[in-house]
Amino acid sequence: MASPFHEVRFPLALAYGSRGGPERRTDIVTLGSGDEERNSLWRHSRRRYNAGPALRTAADVAVILAFFEERRGQLYGFRWHDVFDHSSAKPGEAPSPLDQTLGLGDGTTHVFPLTKRYGGTFAPYDRPIRKPVPGSVRIAVNGGELAANAFAVDTGTGLVTLASAPAAGAAISAGFQFDVPVRFATDRIEIDYRAVQAGLVPDIPIIELRR
Repeated sequence: MASPFHEVRFPLALAYGSRGGPERRTDIVTLGSGDEERNSLWRHSRRRYNAGPALRTAADVAVILAFFEERRGQLYGFRWHDVFDHSSAKPGEAPSPLDQTLGLGDGTTHVFPLTKRYGGTFAPYDRPIRKPVPGSVRIAVNGGELAANAFAVDTGTGLVTLASAPAAGAAISAGFQFDVPVRFATDRIEIDYRAVQAGLVPDIPIIELRR
């Protein structure tokens, strides 16, 4: 059963004042010899953010309280704009349809999930992109960009459906901007207005939704 989700973005002005980033879970066992064994427990990283540092005025507090109440605390997920990681392209560059390789055609497959690759020399990581920004996705097959009517994008799942299945061996690539699916990681927000005015920020945790 899909978790309830609102296709709405957290107020952008407040996202720019937040902090956060990816988290991983690693199991480390120290052996009797002093050597250690390390195993990754999660296939995919999970991002955590804190919206508290963005609050500076009473108006900011009112905006975040209204957003929190409409999401019913932790109940409904929403979109989050990660200031430092929201594009298939390098920082400062516009997305290109050649940014990310989605796969190779086999003559029958029409549907390809959006992904973003991190690294490449030792152990590249392909991150699933499930919340592309509407209207931002560009697709190419063998280096040639497709017209907008040659494919469809499900902006709720990140799946791209091509009108015609690419030929066997054809490279499918994409460029896009994206949001992170998240929810509040608490059902309670406590804000002291005088503390906010003094620069003492409240803790408003936000966590990425994996499914």
